[in-house]
Amino acid sequence: MAFEDLKENTDNMQDQAKAYLDSQLAYYKLWGFKVAMKSTTLIFKFTLILLCFSMVLIFGSFAAAYAFGALFESNALGFLTVGGIYLLFTILLFFVKDKMVEGPILEKFSEIFFND
Repeated sequence: MAFEDLKENTDNMQDQAKAYLDSQLAYYKLWGFKVAMKSTTLIFKFTLILLCFSMVLIFGSFAAAYAFGALFESNALGFLTVGGIYLLFTILLFFVKDKMVEGPILEKFSEIFFND
């Protein structure tokens, strides 16, 4: 009789362990899906905003280049001036990239992965 109780308890423990592992597996699948979707939507939104900003930047650059060209009476000098301005912004961005680029991106993805 004691062996039957022991066998029944062992079967019950195995069922509970299997149910626990199944629920943990389902939880981590759902968590992984949530993180993947948040990351994907964040990247998609960032790409969409970047695309729109790029279009504004391109047309603004042409307008500025032609405005400088009219000011200097040479379109080539106007385009060179705009190129020089972009070169200065690029050099400035190179020196402050850690604070402006890596920090916020790391913070946002850490928030997605570790908040929940």
